[in-house]
Amino acid sequence: MSTAIRQSAAAEPWPPEAQRWPPAFPPPWAGAFGDDPHGLWADATIFDVVQRFRWIEPGEFWMGSPADEAERDDDEGPRHRVRLTQGFWLADTACSQALWQAVTGENPSDFRDDPQNPVNWVSWYDVQSFLERVSGSLAAARAELPSEAEWEYACRAGTESVFSWGNAIEPRQANYDGDYAYAGGATGESRGRAVPVKFFEPNGWGLYQMHGNVWEWCADYRGEYRDEACVDPRGPDGAVRAVRGGSWIFLPGGLRSASRDGRLGVECLHFLGFRFALRSSGSEAGAERPKQAPPTPDA
Repeated sequence: MSTAIRQSAAAEPWPPEAQRWPPAFPPPWAGAFGDDPHGLWADATIFDVVQRFRWIEPGEFWMGSPADEAERDDDEGPRHRVRLTQGFWLADTACSQALWQAVTGENPSDFRDDPQNPVNWVSWYDVQSFLERVSGSLAAARAELPSEAEWEYACRAGTESVFSWGNAIEPRQANYDGDYAYAGGATGESRGRAVPVKFFEPNGWGLYQMHGNVWEWCADYRGEYRDEACVDPRGPDGAVRAVRGGSWIFLPGGLRSASRDGRLGVECLHFLGFRFALRSSGSEAGAERPKQAPPTPDA
């Protein structure tokens, strides 16, 4: 990317107020709303089940992992700067079995002993049908999966560390195969199953279990990263959809903020679920789209 574009982008900062607030607060679908140390929140009643959403502000972040990150895979690089120009409301949890059953009338999941366990055994296409029903039930909102870039941005919650809480992980922090350690760290309990969607503490933006429990479908196809800064990236067309977050059956390295995987859209698995976003069905949410790309990472 040219120096001229880098300088032009740096000279056009976003107005501070555009980064903070959604276009309407409370949103028209909110039954309750507020502001707390994690930020803005709003509750939507979806087929009699209440789901909380967190406002994810527009912003910039480093996507991918540095070359020296332990257990890094090649597809996590090159690390690059991403600007997201549109804010969105993101569910504070993975979709629960209770919510899935309320919307669809069915529950395909394992681990049915608690309706607050995450739904699983749902394909990317099953999720699209679910989201269409949700969109039809809410005022002025459309339900969508987050893009892979939006997902990592929300997972990191303003951090650049391996995990949103730091560079080490223990089974008391997330649900994964605790028989294995990350980068020489601690081992511990291996639960061998999914746990309720609010079992662990949320990240700094109020989002629960972005690390572990179930992998989460993303909207876009999984593609290679480019060695350049980008704005609102979406993966290329292809056969494999991006999934993020790791799961209860995976090793701790798979729970890193930058870790990536992909699955065919028709696949249904007992360690794969999703969380979804709400966006305005009228004007786009968040800050005005800038005319230039964000700065290119320094060499």
